[in-house]
Amino acid sequence: MRIALPHEYGYVNQHFGRSREFAIVELVDGKMVSKKIVSAEQLQHNHGGLAGLLKDEQVDTVIVGGIGAGALQPLKETGMQVIAGINGKIEEVVMKYAQGQLPSGLVVCCNDHGDNCSH
Repeated sequence: MRIALPHEYGYVNQHFGRSREFAIVELVDGKMVSKKIVSAEQLQHNHGGLAGLLKDEQVDTVIVGGIGAGALQPLKETGMQVIAGINGKIEEVVMKYAQGQLPSGLVVCCNDHGDNCSH
């Protein structure tokens, strides 16, 4: 299983569309076996492009903080599971996911700046 998380200074970036890079983590039998950082510098707010980047990285699941409906739709269209409303250090979030301890609430931001989010 491959998981993507918007990455900012080792933490889950709380604004998916503004993420300059993503952590791509591979889980095997509930253990993190690899982690790499991929650049999304040229794809900020290019929702289809971000979905394409993650699809090319063979991502199954995307774990995010806030995400707008425009970014959520292309991810879902590629068959990726999206878990939103998450914050914390990348490694800790991944381990909580592997242990089934992440909340399943969905946060969708209503505008480009994430100011009006609903749960």
